[in-house]
Amino acid sequence: MPYELFISKRYLKAKRKQVFVSIITFISIFGIFLGVAALIIVLAVMNGFEEDLRSKILGIKSHIELTTDIMGPMRNYQIVRESIAGTEGVVASTPFIYSQAMIRNNNGVTGVIMRGLDTQSAFKVINLGKIREGNIEHLNKIPSEISKSYKNKDTPSGGIVIGKEMARNLGIYLHDTITIISPVGISTPMGMMPRMKKFIVVGIFESGFYEYDSTLAYLSLRNCQDFLQMGDTVTGIDIKVDDIYKADSVARKIQSKLGFPFLAHNWMQMNKNLFSALKLEKRVMFIILSLIVLVAAFNIISALIMIVMEKNKDIAILKSMGATSKTIMKIFIYQGLIVGVIGTFLGCIAGLAIALNLQKISLLVEKIFHFKILPGDVYYLSELPSKINYTDVVIIVISTMLICFLATIYPSFKASRLDPAEALRYE
Repeated sequence: MPYELFISKRYLKAKRKQVFVSIITFISIFGIFLGVAALIIVLAVMNGFEEDLRSKILGIKSHIELTTDIMGPMRNYQIVRESIAGTEGVVASTPFIYSQAMIRNNNGVTGVIMRGLDTQSAFKVINLGKIREGNIEHLNKIPSEISKSYKNKDTPSGGIVIGKEMARNLGIYLHDTITIISPVGISTPMGMMPRMKKFIVVGIFESGFYEYDSTLAYLSLRNCQDFLQMGDTVTGIDIKVDDIYKADSVARKIQSKLGFPFLAHNWMQMNKNLFSALKLEKRVMFIILSLIVLVAAFNIISALIMIVMEKNKDIAILKSMGATSKTIMKIFIYQGLIVGVIGTFLGCIAGLAIALNLQKISLLVEKIFHFKILPGDVYYLSELPSKINYTDVVIIVISTMLICFLATIYPSFKASRLDPAEALRYE
């Protein structure tokens, strides 16, 4: 062991008259520990939010959305799908219909985003999440044991699948009938009247994304075309690719292949503002929480300055025995780095342990204090996600050690400049 490191370790062990310096050293270690642990936990939560949000958005929505640049339906969509299938990177495609409408039942009325999907191909491209009740295959054909109970009433036009939050808000249960009202009216002898049809709720889904669960409703492609009087046309085509981060290049290939009037939008374009805001928030949180480490670094500076003032005699003796200014600097640099290493090591262990078990810890806190950390009607997600990016951990460790090293330079430089003759004059 180099004698500089040996002396540094001796200086960290406080004697009776140096207890105050030892307390400051302990505070420095605790500050670094707290800063590193907080950075790891917060960045893990931010990464978890981003990944969970992306997976939920890309579950309900496709990687690429192909539409026409004129605000009208897409014709010959089967031919377009065959053309898309030969594009490199494309895994699957499915036609869809998008429209806004209103849903009415005995308990109230709410706005809804109505989407028509082809059950044969849709689930190769999108994922609705968990089907809590019912069966989505009943969108195409309602089983006779369900439909026979409506023979004496107005016969429903088909099945519909709605989100869990929408069902809860309107008091809708499986196999209830609801009325869909289209804002596009139809001409009657009494004037323009809204288009209305009854549907049976054949399924209730939960995506884990409150906005989707409270606003989305799915019909079969044929029922949606009939209700909106679209004939054999669709709004667009959803496309799934093999690599989500290459969706932009695949979209450009499709765009150049099909030409006018088709437009291909990838998921990064459609959610650009959301993910840009998440990245900005992550950077800001890193900067803010780094201030904890900076405060600890100032404690290191103050502790080292006090040690240098108390060790004037020791430094002078070491110099008179042949120690160089460089050696004296090393003693105090090592001392500051030991504090940094201990605080960083303990902070990493605590931060990783909490981040890896964050979901269990949050459930325990909710159980003890009887409150919901992430209410679904306020936040996009209903659970506290966590994903450790080990590159972030490495950056945190390197940044912390660099701050600790910089904090030792001034006190160690002042110690190395000490004149031994001046220090020993009155001894």
